[in-house]
Formats: sequence, C-alpha cells, structure tokens
Amino acid sequence: MAHPNAELISRFYQAFQQLDAETMAACYAEDVQFSDPAFSDLRGRDAGDMWRMLTARAQNFSLTFDSVQADDQQGSARWVATYLFSKTGNTVVNHIQANFRFADGKIVEHRDSFDLWRWARQALGTKGLLLGWTPLVQGAIRKQAMAGLRAWQASR
Repeated sequence: MAHPNAELISRFYQAFQQLDAETMAACYAEDVQFSDPAFSDLRGRDAGDMWRMLTARAQNFSLTFDSVQADDQQGSARWVATYLFSKTGNTVVNHIQANFRFADGKIVEHRDSFDLWRWARQALGTKGLLLGWTPLVQGAIRKQAMAGLRAWQASR
C-alpha cells in the first residue's frame, strides 16, 4: 500500500486531470507555499486560486503524472501538462518536476520546476525562442502571470 502522502499527491494530480481545482486546493494546508518559474511565491489562498484560474481557462488540456513517491515529511512527482496557450494559440507540452513537504495530512509546500525558456519557446513562438532566456522576458512572464491571477481574483 502506498504511503498516505503519496496517495495525497496522486489525488492532487487525478483532480488536476479532471480540472477539479477545489479538490486540488483541498490537498493544501491553509498556509501552503507554492512556487514555480512563473509564480515565484504564492501563499495560502493565492495558491488554490492559481489552480482555480488555470483549470477554468484550460483549453485542449491533458495531464499525465508518474514517479510519485513520499514519506512522512516530503515527496515528489513528475508531471506533463499539454494545453493550448490562449494568448498565442500555440500548444505547450510542459515537463515539470514537483517537490512537496507535508504536515498533518496536507501539502504545506509545493515547488514545481521546469525550463521557463523551453516553455517560452512553445508558448510565445519566435519571441520566446529568441528572447525567452533573458531575465527581462522571464521577469515579464512572471509579472504577467501575477497580473492575470490578480485580475481573475478581482473578477470573482
């Protein structure tokens, strides 16, 4: 039988496959900390809202995950999200390594790692290929991601 925290990770990604952000958010502790190359530091409700926003906007979305492992303190998984980036109409296939920390049966820290330049090449096309590696463009991607989250939160 899998460790309960491995089951928690699997439940999180199974919900993501179904675009069920409420179940995803329920896997998080109230004061969870999330980070990835686009959202560098989300805490608490902002982390759940990010998933709510992304699942609500998802187009041509699919997700696979594997290599789930966990113990009492920490865990990890690999996942691949395929989706249409709405701003350009480009398809993105994003390969992500996820690392987790747990407390009291919940995820208290979730850190996703992926190559932001690779993402930019797919999502933004030529601009991403030529400039996606630069701190200026990567900073703009982060700023736009947060602005999108804040606009989505304000519209609710």
